Amino acid sequence: MIKTPYYLIDKSKLLRNMERIAYVREHSGAKALLALKCFATWSVFDLMQEYMDGTTSSSLNEVKLGRLKFAGETHAYSVAYADDEIEEVLAHSDKIIFNSISQLKRFADASSSHVRGLRLNPGVSSSEFLIADPSRPYSRLGEWDAGKVAEVIDQVSGFMIHNNCENSDFALFDQMLSQIEERFGALLEQVEWVSLGGGIHFTGDGYPLDAFCARLKAFSERFDVQVYLEPGEAAITMSTSLEVTVLDTLFNGKNLAVVDSSIEAHMLDLLIYRQPARMAPCDGEHSYMVCGKSCLAGDIFGEFQFDKEPQTGDRLSFIDAAGYTMVKKNWFNGVQMPSIAVRQLDGSVEVVREFSFDDFVNGLS
Repeated sequence: MIKTPYYLIDKSKLLRNMERIAYVREHSGAKALLALKCFATWSVFDLMQEYMDGTTSSSLNEVKLGRLKFAGETHAYSVAYADDEIEEVLAHSDKIIFNSISQLKRFADASSSHVRGLRLNPGVSSSEFLIADPSRPYSRLGEWDAGKVAEVIDQVSGFMIHNNCENSDFALFDQMLSQIEERFGALLEQVEWVSLGGGIHFTGDGYPLDAFCARLKAFSERFDVQVYLEPGEAAITMSTSLEVTVLDTLFNGKNLAVVDSSIEAHMLDLLIYRQPARMAPCDGEHSYMVCGKSCLAGDIFGEFQFDKEPQTGDRLSFIDAAGYTMVKKNWFNGVQMPSIAVRQLDGSVEVVREFSFDDFVNGLS
């Protein structure tokens, strides 16, 4: 039995998402790039690269990882590049996407022989959270003024437009894409490729894939562009769990169970957005608040129903624990970093990475 805590990536569940991505690629003509900012566990890239066209990044380190570990195209994007990293970014990428006109101009000479793009901000977004809304007031994410972009259109061959966030509503996607067409249509007609970013949950159950494919194809044909999608969460949704063990139980007005993990250290994105972790549905009669072992008073995974009262030594499993989780794990309180395990397609489970005290020490100085 594998020692907890550990993340368990199930390739058979991952494959379900990959097959839906492949369907969209085939029927829409769009290409799909894995967004490494969401998921970068390269131990399963062998499977993912069979169904996707490459990777997209948010930093020099992600660009280098994508080029090293994932077949296909490597797109580079960053909110801002530093002078001392631009040479490496260019060396490890097929396309570079600048966030602003000023960055495009700053690195115009260095990138003159590279495929270049620019991020556009359409001023509309699907985000329910201000912290994640790329179109929030005073946003630094992309250029808003079509007139200013038109002045540098000869320096780029494509655009990136990322304004979907956890969007499972096709009608909303369609509506926002129409607004993009209206606002930037004259610019879109002058480029060769357009990335529509990530945040579109088209691999979810019930999503109208055929309508989505038709909309992407119509957009591509209208402007004569190659469309790119940048699925992150959509690529790995429901593929991974965080396996933990109950260390203690107590009662303080509510039944509490403390586990050998921490939401701040191992599922940080949920803490940021103040969302509970998820377990497989259970409507048992025993209600427990499951808590992490760090010193943070609010280190709480959530309240759950159990068929029987949790006991010390019981194993618990938090589902859908890959997206924006594994990439954010940290050593807060020195809580043991979860190992990473992969359930292969034949059902066997392999531990692909364990973390030690030396890893903790070497992350400090």
